[in-house]
Amino acid sequence: MLTEIHRDAWGIPHLRADGVSALARAQGRVTARDRAWQLEVERHRAQGTSASFLGPEALPWDRFARRARLDDTARRCLAALEREDAETAGWVRAYVDGVNEELAGSTAPEFARTGLAPGGWRPWTPLAVWLSTHILFAGFPAKLWREQAAAHLGEDAVALFATDGPGTSGSNGWLADGSRTTTGQAVIAGDPHRFIEDPGVYQQIHLSCPEFDVVGLAVPGVPGIAHFGHTGTVAWAITNAMADYQDLYRERLRRTGAGVEALGPDGRWHRAARHTEVIEVAGEEAAEVEVIETDRGPVVIGGPEGLDDGVTDPAGTPVAISLRHPPRVTGDLGFGALLPLLRARRTADVDRALDRWAEPVNVVLAADTEGGVLHRVAGRVPVRATANRTRLVPAWKPGHEWHGWHDTPRAGVTDGIAVMANQRGLASPLGTEFAPPHRADRITALLAGRERWSAADMPAVHMDTRLASAAPLLDLLAGLGARAFTPDAAELRKRLLAWDRRMDADSTDAAAFAAVRGAVVRRLAAHPAFAALAVPPAYPEVFQPWLALVPRVGHALEHLLRAEDLYGIDRAEAVRAAVEEVAAGEPPTAWGDTHRLAPWRALGGTPHDEPGLSGDHDCVLCTSAVPGLTDLSARGPAARYVWDLARREDSRWVVPFGASGVPGSPHHRDQLPLWLTGDLVPIVTDFDQLQEETDV
Repeated sequence: MLTEIHRDAWGIPHLRADGVSALARAQGRVTARDRAWQLEVERHRAQGTSASFLGPEALPWDRFARRARLDDTARRCLAALEREDAETAGWVRAYVDGVNEELAGSTAPEFARTGLAPGGWRPWTPLAVWLSTHILFAGFPAKLWREQAAAHLGEDAVALFATDGPGTSGSNGWLADGSRTTTGQAVIAGDPHRFIEDPGVYQQIHLSCPEFDVVGLAVPGVPGIAHFGHTGTVAWAITNAMADYQDLYRERLRRTGAGVEALGPDGRWHRAARHTEVIEVAGEEAAEVEVIETDRGPVVIGGPEGLDDGVTDPAGTPVAISLRHPPRVTGDLGFGALLPLLRARRTADVDRALDRWAEPVNVVLAADTEGGVLHRVAGRVPVRATANRTRLVPAWKPGHEWHGWHDTPRAGVTDGIAVMANQRGLASPLGTEFAPPHRADRITALLAGRERWSAADMPAVHMDTRLASAAPLLDLLAGLGARAFTPDAAELRKRLLAWDRRMDADSTDAAAFAAVRGAVVRRLAAHPAFAALAVPPAYPEVFQPWLALVPRVGHALEHLLRAEDLYGIDRAEAVRAAVEEVAAGEPPTAWGDTHRLAPWRALGGTPHDEPGLSGDHDCVLCTSAVPGLTDLSARGPAARYVWDLARREDSRWVVPFGASGVPGSPHHRDQLPLWLTGDLVPIVTDFDQLQEETDV
């Protein structure tokens, strides 16, 4: 059995094998070699066992993972895959075999630091990792926020606070077809926006066997290349569709001598599955968690007695909320699409593969060397009542059942260009809240500014820092007039109105704007009109980021400032006072001095002095701060790519840190300088130009 592992100058793995299964095994091995600690963390998170070595801070996630039955759902999905698609199931098992072969002997320093020994992966672990990575991707906790906003401020508040939310990830992606490129062949480019992790959430990799030869960005722990790939004759990329496909049900539960029962829409009490699990917690006593599942789905909040503090819902019923989502209902995570994607030769092949896609729901762009293009939504969105898509619904009332699946929308390419940036558009029939249109509009405008584009031109789009969402605040500032301010504040006002609205790291004006914006957010959030929302309900900690008032005001500031009326709040006065506050304080430094990269690491700590960043939440260069709370950026481009259909060798990519997850490796952080400046790493596909590893 031939298996070769090669590396390019950036340590990126290039794998070649004589069969699909051997290649999957090699991918598992090289991933465990490069990302052993990351794989261990992801396995534990998927199982709900991360508190056993990370301590009590990880307990809220573990409780959620257990209650949501993530690991059990992955088992179900693998069992269904083995019945219906034995080839893919065997391919996944081969990957797991490779992981286990390499992981057992890992000397990654984090194991010694924690005293943890590498564990064994089960055949369904890749599915569990995929599920745990994406279970919050559609932002179902936003429904908890909408309930709170409507209860305290009325239904109009739901639209006022509409935003893509603090826990939702987005992306940019765009396609220029052959009529708009210098080569006559399409170019696809973009960048997925996710929480920046160290090691990164995407793995640059090259997979080659007699059936296919693909370069792309893999998810560590999952075989193949799902989201971003180039087979030589066809390339594809995705963004989050912002679809709503997960429902929350208010449950009425009661204990009986036999267990727990839930009131159904037929007016009868039905037996719910129930058992207790124990979560080990490093440094503390183990914690018990009761796992309950009704006919709707697992109960992820509360239970028969409600929340821990006895809070009830408005009707006086103990709070119990269940989650219903497609993989738990169907036993399908969409892994049947992964091998067909690798084997794709044309956009029609990608299209057929994506018919098997399940979760998460994405917008997809694809192009091939014969001039074919594809722009569609992929994934499963249930057909159900409109109320399900916006709020919590009562499990005991009829009318909230699922009735099949929505057709996935498709679109063409206009003037040779297609743009996807989580905006309202192609996926509108499937969602409730979408990202503001600024990134999509700006990319479209930039692409319209040149008749022909090359792959080498695309980083200029990646790195654009114009902040269109600054307009409402600056409009209010302009309307106040200079005489409303003290001399220092009037000078600051003058600077801000002359500012080019670019959030560049070296810009003191961008820093001044961010300081004023943050002060406005805090003033609005502190207004008595929002007092009822300032203290979030006693839901589990894992949902609190969606319920915190200051981030909600910060991300919805544009809507709040432009609304015809905001509960009697004098927004112009809030802006005036914010400018005075900033003018009276220390002069703002450059934006990059406070807007710094803040990656997540499982063991915490700040082992590196992370760099300052250009960009902001609504820039194409989407490096998200949380206005009013912090200028630090925990979210941003988790990778950048440019797929050239004329010559795959002219394609480029980069990740925030490097190909290796091993601290001290020369390839742990070697791509960071390029990522910061917008430069990209060449893609090498000729194995004769690569260095072969002898230990395979």
